[in-house]
Amino acid sequence: MSGFEIAFIGLAVLLVLLALRIPVGVAMLAVGMGGYWILSGLGPLLNYSKTAVYWRFASYDLSIVPMFLLMGQFAGKAGMSRDLFEAANTFLGHRRGGVAMATIAGCAGFGAICGSSLATAATMAQVALPELRRYKYSGALATGTLAAGGTLGILIPPSIVLVIYAIAVEANITTMFQAALLPGLLAALGYLLTIAIYVRIRPAAGPVGTKAKWEERMRALLRTWPVILIFFVVIGGIYFGIFTPTEGAAVGAFGTGFIAFWRGGMRLKGFVDSIAGAAVLTAMIFLILLGAEYLNAFLALSRMPAEAAGLIQNSGLAPFAILTVIVVVYLALGCVMDSLAMILLTVPIFWPIIAGLDFGLSVDDTKIWFGIITLVVVEVGLITPPVGLNVFIINSMAPDVPMRATFAGVLPFLASDAIRVALLIAFPIISLGLPILLN
Repeated sequence: MSGFEIAFIGLAVLLVLLALRIPVGVAMLAVGMGGYWILSGLGPLLNYSKTAVYWRFASYDLSIVPMFLLMGQFAGKAGMSRDLFEAANTFLGHRRGGVAMATIAGCAGFGAICGSSLATAATMAQVALPELRRYKYSGALATGTLAAGGTLGILIPPSIVLVIYAIAVEANITTMFQAALLPGLLAALGYLLTIAIYVRIRPAAGPVGTKAKWEERMRALLRTWPVILIFFVVIGGIYFGIFTPTEGAAVGAFGTGFIAFWRGGMRLKGFVDSIAGAAVLTAMIFLILLGAEYLNAFLALSRMPAEAAGLIQNSGLAPFAILTVIVVVYLALGCVMDSLAMILLTVPIFWPIIAGLDFGLSVDDTKIWFGIITLVVVEVGLITPPVGLNVFIINSMAPDVPMRATFAGVLPFLASDAIRVALLIAFPIISLGLPILLN
């Protein structure tokens, strides 16, 4: 049996393990170690294991992960998610569908200091869902908005998934953050337009709220100054080279923690809970990274990525046709896998294929452009039926809303996502414009 066939069987076994609800990191580790053993033997596997774990986690860039996770934990304790939603609601709530629009705005703002889709969705649901219910929004629109809005957490910088992608393809993290900003804002704008169209077709789904006075709006806006300050200090500092992404993450975690203490939203127990929460999430991510390390070593030994790249490049298909197939694969995987696992599993296979195609861009520009497309499509996978993880998270927090209604609620946002993906593929300048301007 050839290495290619063994690798193909290994990936099939991996999907079966995931379908059986085996944790992603454990499944990848088992398949990677098993495949390595079959191809090279036990001795080489043990020899590889002596150094693989150390070199995987000795990367300085990985220290950014726990810092950004801790920043998100502190932000939740500081009440920043509520401040963002309330400020947006005072400006938009009186419009038809305005509370749902405020939810999207709040998700975008919280995503700028969180970096996690699931955390953004879960945190904003606690804040926005009671208001959406109070104004009698339909269950479909309310839960669909929260599920879709949560995806902004992995697109608007800082993004944990984007950091992992940059490390996987050896791209510059700062440049990737720069490239993600405009597509992130485009996503938020697309969702706002989607809600505006939705409530015009179904007016009862998004009733008009109470109009706030300008004094209330200004007070609510002033309460968001910590978020604005943290975002501009951290992301602005990274964009303009004042400090590295790791230093920026440390500054953000310290600043957010200080604000949480100063506001009285966090005391010793809250601090310990935040540290523990960040540690658990970091351990989960690092286990997936370790599993991906062994899986990628197994695939490299099998030469599957190189052979697959050669087969596809010689297939006669146009580069954009191949890219479209990859996008469809990501959407399918999004039904059964989380975003980080998708990136770690697929990028070692797909990137060599994309790097060998001619899109009229340099290799570095292609790396950035493909990274943003990948991030967006992975994000779409989080709300794609029949499994979308964000949908399950939000629906579990709104047990009175049928799952079918929540999936129906995300369909208009999926249409917006489809248009956005098409724009990003057709116009690479959307992703590359800001890095070109700042570098």
